[in-house]
Amino acid sequence: MEHVHLAVEEDDLYSGYNDYNPTFDSEELENDVGFQQAVRTSHGRRPPMTAKFPGTPIGPRSLASSFGARLHMASSMGRPMTGAVQDGSARPMTAVKAAGYTSSLSRGSAFDPLGQSRGPAPALEAKNEDTPEEKIKILEKKVNDLIEESCMAQSMGALQVALEKAKEAGRKERALVRQREQSGSADHINLDLTYSVLLNLANQYTNNEMYPEALNSYQIIVKNKMFSNAGRLKVNMANIYFKQKNYPKAIKFYRMALDQITNAHKEMRIKIMQNIGVVFICMGQYTDAITSFEHIMSESPNIKTGFNLILCYYAIGDRERMKKAFQKLISVPLGIDDEDKYIPSNEDTSSNMVIEAIKNDKLHQMERDLKTLAEKYIMTAAKLIAPAIETLFATGFDWCVDMVKSSQYVELANDLEINKAITYLRQKDFNQAVETLKAFEKKDSRVKSAAATNLSFLYFLEKDYDQADRYADLAMNADRYNPAALINKGNTVFVKQDYEKAAEFYKEALRNDSSCTEGLYNLGLTYQRLNRLEEALDCFLKLHAILRNSSQVMYQLASLYELLENPEQAIEWLMQVISVTPTDAQALAKLGELHDSEGDKSQAFQYYYESFRYFPSNIHVIEWLGAYYIETQFCEKAIQYFERATLIQPTQVKWQLMVASCYRRSGNSQKALETYKEIHRKFPENVECLRFLVRLCTDMQLKEVQDYATKLKKVEKMKEIREQRIKSGREGSARSRREGRESSAGSADEVKAVSQSESKHFSPLLDSGRDSGRSSSSTKGERLSAKMRSLPGSNEPYEASSPKELDASYVDPLGPQMDRPKTGVKKRVEDDDFADEELGDDLLPE
Repeated sequence: MEHVHLAVEEDDLYSGYNDYNPTFDSEELENDVGFQQAVRTSHGRRPPMTAKFPGTPIGPRSLASSFGARLHMASSMGRPMTGAVQDGSARPMTAVKAAGYTSSLSRGSAFDPLGQSRGPAPALEAKNEDTPEEKIKILEKKVNDLIEESCMAQSMGALQVALEKAKEAGRKERALVRQREQSGSADHINLDLTYSVLLNLANQYTNNEMYPEALNSYQIIVKNKMFSNAGRLKVNMANIYFKQKNYPKAIKFYRMALDQITNAHKEMRIKIMQNIGVVFICMGQYTDAITSFEHIMSESPNIKTGFNLILCYYAIGDRERMKKAFQKLISVPLGIDDEDKYIPSNEDTSSNMVIEAIKNDKLHQMERDLKTLAEKYIMTAAKLIAPAIETLFATGFDWCVDMVKSSQYVELANDLEINKAITYLRQKDFNQAVETLKAFEKKDSRVKSAAATNLSFLYFLEKDYDQADRYADLAMNADRYNPAALINKGNTVFVKQDYEKAAEFYKEALRNDSSCTEGLYNLGLTYQRLNRLEEALDCFLKLHAILRNSSQVMYQLASLYELLENPEQAIEWLMQVISVTPTDAQALAKLGELHDSEGDKSQAFQYYYESFRYFPSNIHVIEWLGAYYIETQFCEKAIQYFERATLIQPTQVKWQLMVASCYRRSGNSQKALETYKEIHRKFPENVECLRFLVRLCTDMQLKEVQDYATKLKKVEKMKEIREQRIKSGREGSARSRREGRESSAGSADEVKAVSQSESKHFSPLLDSGRDSGRSSSSTKGERLSAKMRSLPGSNEPYEASSPKELDASYVDPLGPQMDRPKTGVKKRVEDDDFADEELGDDLLPE
């Protein structure tokens, strides 16, 4: 106990801690003899240890510092300090061993607190993968990786790869279960992993349309009571039965899923009931469907359910309930913010930055899509029920317009008015349609532009080009960026043959809307009229990249290549036309013509024959086929073609003469004689018929030869007299013209200018479609059929007589020409008037 010092009550427990320890005085290190000696040696011996804290003794005697001061401090706890000498034996200093110090003061030992002299640490012990636990963990990781790979493959569209990965995951999961059972840890089976494997496999079977296998996988999950909430998967099974059109079973599984989903999941129950209503519609059970939809509209109304409810009421013809359902539809809350929220203010800069950031974000796009969908359903429902809820469809439209004006969709009222005008057009009531559209002249600019565009289109169809031009200008003034208005303006300029100006309007329409296919098509036609064939070809190639399956565009490309004297490319594009529309008689005839010009008669015959089979009223095709059979010495087969030509053109004597000639060439003189007699009865002044009658009667030694010879002489004499009269008349008119020129020599230049302008004004336009590539040689001119010569010259690019869907070219007020098909497509087979016309060489009006 001599080394234990008890604390005296009078002593301060915290004394000594504020005393200054000269050991930490770095300013006096130069005067410290021990320190300087340690520095001068190579390593130096450790100096005598000093106290760790001021006044703390280490042994029975205090060690002197380098400054020679002796400091004593008794322990306040009466406990011997570490390193104190007890019973005469020195205790090792373990408190500082971790810092690299040892109790042995061996001479020459190096200072190595980090233990770098001992070398690198030994390698970590390798994990033993042979244990059952490690094998199970590795196998579980492989199964999870396969499930992820299967889902990723499905997201990229590789459905077969996704199915293979799902199957492999299933195999490995079964191997994992067997391994757990063998290791005796069957109680620790990962049910979540098993559920994931089976569900992914069922989904992949469904995606690959392997419905029986998918149903088996779902059944395994549903029947296993260890899987919680597995009853929801009966919705997936019902969806599969719906795809298989097994509607009763689909309803059964939808109802089973509905029974197993609690009322806490309200949205899920509503969606299932909506599916049940849709299945009832497919089954034609509209009353049951109405029950489901009415329950949904009372619990959680939405746009789709309201629209389906209107369809069901329309199917059963309930007018009053249709009105009530329409009122419910327009009152469904969309739950989206007002567009004014996204208008920036001029004051708050930080708020403007936030608005700019969220103006086109995903949420705002979703809101816009939802609003567009709601407007589409409301417009469709109004157009559907307007003619049904009242006796007159105009009254029904007026009721729908009034209801819409009192709802949150006020801007749709004007669009409904435009649809009212379109309905008038469908009913061929053009005057009412024009009056309805004219009522929009004093409305806002957007609606005024749409109405004026439609009016311009109507007047253009009626060939009232002045009114069409006026309303096209009105539409452009209301909305200069309306591509449909610009196209109609270009069309009105086109018919006045101002092609350069028309091209400028089409180009402006394309600048405003690069996807305006009508503008690009009409621009190509304009370049073709300007004989800028390369630029026209570029336009139609661009259009073909947009409309890959448009037979019109491909035919125009073939026509341009024919004008560019590249028949191989023309034939290739026509073959593409045939691949899209294999029954196009005009395209087949054009292929036959190109092969005939190339000298390939057999191929030309094949295409001409196919064209005749699809459209047996084309005189040009009939004439070629008849001439082909005569050339190949099959006159009997040529008779049927010329007889058909006789039926088509009964006033043309040449077809009947060809029939008689075929009988004569085939050796059937009696039939030929009867045919010539019939021709003489219908055309008694035909010289050629009388000549053949005289020849046949002479060969057959008939008594009628003298009568026909007398008639032939009379007819020839009358023909000579007629020709002399015509000749004398021409000479008299020429003499009078010479006298007139002599009397008015001073004004000859003016008369010449007027006559030239008149002849230019009345000269027909050159065709730029099917017949534009034909040669002007006499041989081609002789082969031109009588039908083609009898057709009037087309002085305008738009053929108004062709049947078209008028409303298809109207501006859709809901969007920028969303469902606007081309109106330049002609019906080529149904009407005989189009037998020899061009394909798609008219403008596409808006």
